[in-house]
Amino acid sequence: MKDQVKIAVRPLVEYVYRSGDLDSGFRAGTALTEGTKAHQQVQRTYGESDQKEVYLSVEIPCGDLLFVIDGRCGGLLVEEDGSVIIDEIKSTSGEIPQTLEDTYPVHWAQAKCYAYMYAREHGTARMKIQLTYVQVVTGEQRRFQQEAVFADVESFVRHVVENYAPYARMLRAHRISRDRSISGLEFPFASYRAGQRKLAGAVYKVIEEGVKLFAKAPTGIGKTISTTFPAVKAMGTGQLEQIFYLTAKTTTRTAAEETFALMQSQGLQMHTVTITAKEKICFQDQVSCRKEDCPFADGYYDRINEAVLDILTNESLISRQIIEQYARKHRVCPFEFSLDLAYAADAVICDYNYIFDPRISLKRMFAERKSRTALLIDEAHNLMDRAREMYSATLNKGDFLSLQREYKELNAEVHKAAKAVNTFFIQLRKESDGKAQITQEVPVQLVERAEAFILVAEEELGSRQDTEQSQLLLQVYFAAQSFVRISKLYDERYVTYAEISSREVSIKLFCLDPSHLLREMGKGFRSHIFFSATLTPMSYYRDMLGASPEDYTLSLPSPFFREQLSVQIEPLSTRYHDREGTKLELARLLGLMITDRPGNYLFFFPSYAYMNLVYEAFAAAHAEDANLRLLLQRGDMAEEERDSFLSAFDAGNEGILIGFAVMGGVFSEGIDLVGDRLTGVAIVGVGLPQIGLERDIIRDYFNSQGKNGFDYAYVYPGMNKVLQAGGRLIRTETDQGELLLIDDRYLQPHYAALLPDEWK
Repeated sequence: MKDQVKIAVRPLVEYVYRSGDLDSGFRAGTALTEGTKAHQQVQRTYGESDQKEVYLSVEIPCGDLLFVIDGRCGGLLVEEDGSVIIDEIKSTSGEIPQTLEDTYPVHWAQAKCYAYMYAREHGTARMKIQLTYVQVVTGEQRRFQQEAVFADVESFVRHVVENYAPYARMLRAHRISRDRSISGLEFPFASYRAGQRKLAGAVYKVIEEGVKLFAKAPTGIGKTISTTFPAVKAMGTGQLEQIFYLTAKTTTRTAAEETFALMQSQGLQMHTVTITAKEKICFQDQVSCRKEDCPFADGYYDRINEAVLDILTNESLISRQIIEQYARKHRVCPFEFSLDLAYAADAVICDYNYIFDPRISLKRMFAERKSRTALLIDEAHNLMDRAREMYSATLNKGDFLSLQREYKELNAEVHKAAKAVNTFFIQLRKESDGKAQITQEVPVQLVERAEAFILVAEEELGSRQDTEQSQLLLQVYFAAQSFVRISKLYDERYVTYAEISSREVSIKLFCLDPSHLLREMGKGFRSHIFFSATLTPMSYYRDMLGASPEDYTLSLPSPFFREQLSVQIEPLSTRYHDREGTKLELARLLGLMITDRPGNYLFFFPSYAYMNLVYEAFAAAHAEDANLRLLLQRGDMAEEERDSFLSAFDAGNEGILIGFAVMGGVFSEGIDLVGDRLTGVAIVGVGLPQIGLERDIIRDYFNSQGKNGFDYAYVYPGMNKVLQAGGRLIRTETDQGELLLIDDRYLQPHYAALLPDEWK
């Protein structure tokens, strides 16, 4: 009996007939909503007897395998003589092919597979195959046709299947060994910590039921193993085919890699792939995916299948270093290589944006795979503000003015299109009297001018030499694309605001409530597990992260003893208007904290300006203390400087080391300074974001929704930073430390209620 291989047409042909350039719009795809609209736009032109989204399937034996191939073709068009045209629709935000020679083999391959399926089922000897290309920005359509006889398309499809078969056999063998290893996998520690078994059980249950979990799991519980282990076990029972571990920071990505490595040391056999941002992993000095600029992009599709087979056959934990090693070996782009591997991997470790950002997300993931994929969303409190960024977009007048000037002599069309956008901003400035403008409407005229700019910019970029002007043009082109794309998502949860000064005019499509779009982008996945130590208050995070009534909530107590943490509150005002007057008293209080106990300390502040103000006062007061060493966080610290800052917190330090840092920064989340590496933490203020236009707009919006707008815009985000900063102190069962909270608001019931029980 042959083993069945079930696969949809598109992933089958995309593996065998990979084609196009890496900077092609077809490679990147379009956002789901845009692609669907483009298909519907074409299908509205169909006649009464034509059919759309027609399901087709076929079984094809190949050696020891039986391929069960299916999919939906865009349309079946019936001609007057009764003959049928297979219509395959392709949409892009890039340039559509102008001639038959410009079309993509992978698109023809997909259409020919549908033609074979239809012809075999209906006994059709000859038929027409059509590709319909749609430009999603302009709506332009272009069609290309070929005629084919049954014998030719049958031979073609069998060729495709035979070329895919070695890859299918490798995957089949791997999945058999993977599932066998999972069935024998035990929890990789001698026992569960307090709360771990409960969290792991909840994760398994929500995967089983196909819903979401919002888990507040304090530091020390071991969230990474408590979420990955049950997800792996669910994969072994056939409930999952893939796991995505989503993070906001490199440090938590490393923790996930180490956890999968731990399970693999216990016998687990899984392919785990880590995706690193293109800018970080690119081998070139300057990122450019044009084959003329990069030898790793030139001929990528000629070499990628061999590279994928090689790495998946020989490696399990496929980290950045492993990807770079094999990318150099096979001369393929390491970033695109990691994306191709992500579609084949059992587990993928990556940033939030690969799932939730419409500009970046993995768009070739298919519905059947998604329905058996779980999302493990680490440090989920970060997702809300990240989502606001993902679903917002900005255009700046200065960029278009620069292009208007640069391209006056270089390209008349680019000059004209940039000038049209710049003129819009000039008119807006005249009408505004220099005041910020806030509306609840899409600036239609600006969107139209941005669309026109995109078209001419694409043409210029396609023939460009790499110059300073072209780099600016590319940057503004992406900004315009993002603006147009976000304008299509605009609804009652958005506002448009313009900030106007003598030097600049900026317009932003600002997403106030990202919960709806997070739900939409996450739609189709089997389960979402949102977890963090600081989902407080839970109702706020459920609301903002898109929970449904059937989704579960879990809140676990700290696994540590109260005696491990000494908490003191000093009711000194840190409000903006009091800071200058209280800085000396604040420096004195911080000095008292370190008087009796030498060691390593972190002092956290709500802003760089406030931190620098107090740093100067503190340094002046302790200028003659030879046992004291001070470190100061900067906003522009390179990765090596950040590593050096953290490595200074050594358990063997003599005297006193103090690091001045900001809440919400790289040193207040996702770092582990275990044992004597950290003696005490002081938190100055309640972390409220700086009062400004955006935060006030958020406040007013949620007030209009019947909620406490000030809490949603200021208090909850601020106190989350406090909880994260304080969470750096006690990391293990043996840690001890002192926590100093400086602000009179900590004694107010509203703020005190947001503190963890072990801090009270």
